[in-house]
Amino acid sequence: MRRIILVPDSFKGTMSSAEVCDIMSRAVRLRFPGAEAVSIPVADGGEGSVDAFLSAVGGRKVYVRVKGPYFEDLESFYGILPDNTAVVEMAAASGLPLVEGNKHPGKTTTYGAGQLIVHAARSGCKKIIVGLGGSATNDGGCGAAAAAGVVFRDASGKEFIPVGETLNSISSIDMSGIDRSVAEAEIITMCDIDNPLYGPDGAAFVFAPQKGADEAMVKVLDENLRHLAGIVKRDLGTDISAIPGAGAAGGMGGGMAAFFGSRLKMGIETVLDVTGFDRLLEGADLVITGEGKIDSQSLRGKVITGVARRAKKAGVPVIAVAGDIDDDIAGIYDEGVAAVFSINRKAVPFEEARLRCRGDLFRTVDNLMRFLSCRETSLQR
Repeated sequence: MRRIILVPDSFKGTMSSAEVCDIMSRAVRLRFPGAEAVSIPVADGGEGSVDAFLSAVGGRKVYVRVKGPYFEDLESFYGILPDNTAVVEMAAASGLPLVEGNKHPGKTTTYGAGQLIVHAARSGCKKIIVGLGGSATNDGGCGAAAAAGVVFRDASGKEFIPVGETLNSISSIDMSGIDRSVAEAEIITMCDIDNPLYGPDGAAFVFAPQKGADEAMVKVLDENLRHLAGIVKRDLGTDISAIPGAGAAGGMGGGMAAFFGSRLKMGIETVLDVTGFDRLLEGADLVITGEGKIDSQSLRGKVITGVARRAKKAGVPVIAVAGDIDDDIAGIYDEGVAAVFSINRKAVPFEEARLRCRGDLFRTVDNLMRFLSCRETSLQR
């Protein structure tokens, strides 16, 4: 083994992707001390995305004072990579952890996330990656757009900043005042879901309950997103109603497409492009990926399948490790995964398993490396 690429997602509720990379790397080096272990921690666009990118390719954090979910002042941040690409995670200004004990998706805003985008653009970043995930909002990205200079007016012509419960008050949208530096930047939006903006599978019905919405509020938020889509189509000429991923982050996926002209892209594809994964595959002997649970969702363009598809084209084998593995994952082998292994070494409840997951992950990867080491030794005889 000369080069092994480690590109796992986080194991939700237990280990960050950077931590998983570190544990895997130690196990690899123990059995193959001369091998190059390349770590590419992955995040899905939510909390931890900036740290994952900085850990993978380097760069620095920029701290900015912005508005939080309830327009309160808070210190937030974004990342700038070595090539001057900015990475913004909307959760750093509008995330669910910021509203613990006071969840109300009808009143929260993405305004602070927009301020981060504006700051990055004005700082000279011509390419901005915006990660969607872990939001406390349901405003269709209108707050972020307002921070960038987009003007929303009600029926009386009065300007206001819409939130989830007031989207139905939007009578017109004026894009003429959008910040020039933002308009000139290439903005790529990371989202790992393909939910539409509204409807039974939309932002409100699927995600608003976990943000604090009751059944009545879910219906209001859904109708309001439907209203927003109608105004966007009329005033901006963009139909965001059926864009896959428009429902991400309380409809901010749709807002990024409508107000920022952004491309919505699966998070793993963005990560692999930025880190030069295809180039790293040249001369690689093995790729190890993984996530907390491998199930049918893993087949819908998530980390494991995204990695496997590219590695398959390059002829590099892929091993996936996970905590839980569903029965119906046969399709994952067709994508290029050679084998799947669970790190759960003992049948215990999750609350016990999470306490021992780090050791179990190390021992699982160590066992794999032991086997591969024996195989190499036998082939050399």
